[in-house]
Amino acid sequence: MEKNAKIYVAGHNGMVGSAIVRKLVAEGYENIITRSSKELDLRNQQAVAEFFSAEKPDYVFLAAAKVGGIIANNVYRADFIYENLSIQNNVIYQSYLNKVKKLMFLGSSCIYPKMAPQPLKEDYLLTGPLEETNEPYAIAKIAGIKMCDAYRAQYGCDFISVMPTNLYGYNDNYHPQNSHVLPAMIRRFHEAKVEGKNEVVIWGSGRPKREFLFADDLAEACFFLMENYSEPDPINVGVGTDLTIKELAYLIKRIVGFEGEITFDFTKPDGTPRKLMDVTKLHAKGWKHKIELEEGIKLAYQDFLDKAENVAVR
Repeated sequence: MEKNAKIYVAGHNGMVGSAIVRKLVAEGYENIITRSSKELDLRNQQAVAEFFSAEKPDYVFLAAAKVGGIIANNVYRADFIYENLSIQNNVIYQSYLNKVKKLMFLGSSCIYPKMAPQPLKEDYLLTGPLEETNEPYAIAKIAGIKMCDAYRAQYGCDFISVMPTNLYGYNDNYHPQNSHVLPAMIRRFHEAKVEGKNEVVIWGSGRPKREFLFADDLAEACFFLMENYSEPDPINVGVGTDLTIKELAYLIKRIVGFEGEITFDFTKPDGTPRKLMDVTKLHAKGWKHKIELEEGIKLAYQDFLDKAENVAVR
């Protein structure tokens, strides 16, 4: 990407989008376009058309999405599929119409079948049923991948898809109902510590395994791939190792300094048994993560403490 290029980061206030903006600024890019959701509703077709027509970005990072943890995905099923499809359709289509040089679509590891072999290779896509609790979100993300590939095939658009594993980091969402598992645990253990509780209850058995990538590492990968990847089909971004939810809980407990007990509620759903990304394709391109999990959780927890006064309204 040329240093003077106009770069639109959709979703710049979110954890991923803000990390991408930090990376672009660090690399010397100054012509970065951003709009908050209040300034530009990406679900609104006419508003997105007018924005692209006026701004004419050269490059687009599509990191805007409606996201949430297992509870939010299962409860707001209609919202997750409708809003994500709307955002993707509008941004990808307008990128085509306005001759964007390159677009990166950010997907999710949940696109892969629930019982796919581990680790998850890119070519496992659409080979089996999805996890029921987040199926609407996953279908929307699969549609985004296929839309990028379709515009590449029919019109020659340089639209690529990146599939991150579970993410955490600066500017994460710590909402008590709508957050992902790692930030939810940080908040729960912190509040239990502050309130002097002697127990924290974790949903499920603790046996499912998950992989976690620090958001600033993802931003590094996105920048690298924007410069070095131009192919159909998605490319996984992850660390290539995972741990059980139980192991994660005890790690966060230690970092936060909670001294009570951990109880697992077996009546609650576990979700997908395992979601480990095969990152062979990414490593072959020459990129590997830098921030290990314990270091990353310490950074995330400090960020949580720094912003604690705003957590309740997130």
